[in-house]
Amino acid sequence: MKLFFGSKAKATPKEAIVKLRETLLMLEKREKHLEARIDSELKTAKLNASKNKRVALAALKRKKRLEGQIEKVAGARMTLEEQMSAIESANINLETMNAMRTGSDAMKNIHKDLNIDKVDATMDDIRDQMDIANEVSEAISQPNLFGTEVDEDELNAELEQLEQEELDSQLLNAENPPIHAPKVPQMEPVVPKKNLVISQDEEDELEELRASMAI
Repeated sequence: MKLFFGSKAKATPKEAIVKLRETLLMLEKREKHLEARIDSELKTAKLNASKNKRVALAALKRKKRLEGQIEKVAGARMTLEEQMSAIESANINLETMNAMRTGSDAMKNIHKDLNIDKVDATMDDIRDQMDIANEVSEAISQPNLFGTEVDEDELNAELEQLEQEELDSQLLNAENPPIHAPKVPQMEPVVPKKNLVISQDEEDELEELRASMAI
């Protein structure tokens, strides 16, 4: 192998696929060229089949050799296509394995500091904190502000006492109905008449009026 290819470094799958495609393209062009030459030799043989048999036979021989070459080119193409398909499939498998290996390494790194004991401890811490939060919430929601506690029994006893006092008051009113005093007619206020005071000047004027009228 070194006699033909030297000591070249190993090619990557991508480089190999690119090289194979380039070679396949070259072989395809070679095959089309041989097909064109075969068609030309066939035409020459047909034209000289009856006129010049020697030329026609020579054309058929060249055509036969060209067909042998084209068969070799077609075989090489098939081999390269199979090889390229195998490399592509192997490369896909390699990429898949690399991706899976990367995922496996990532999971290892994650689980390196994570185990069931740590998970259980974390869940216990979460439960403890939730219990504390519930206790704080319950304490805040209690109506016992500023340390003032309400005795429910004392309140109920006081309420029963008030109800009893109200009931006793109603019974007392039912046994001793209220006596209504007779109504006293109200006297209309006496408005004193205004003293009519007649001045001396008015008296004199009245006398003059009577004299003029001969009263």
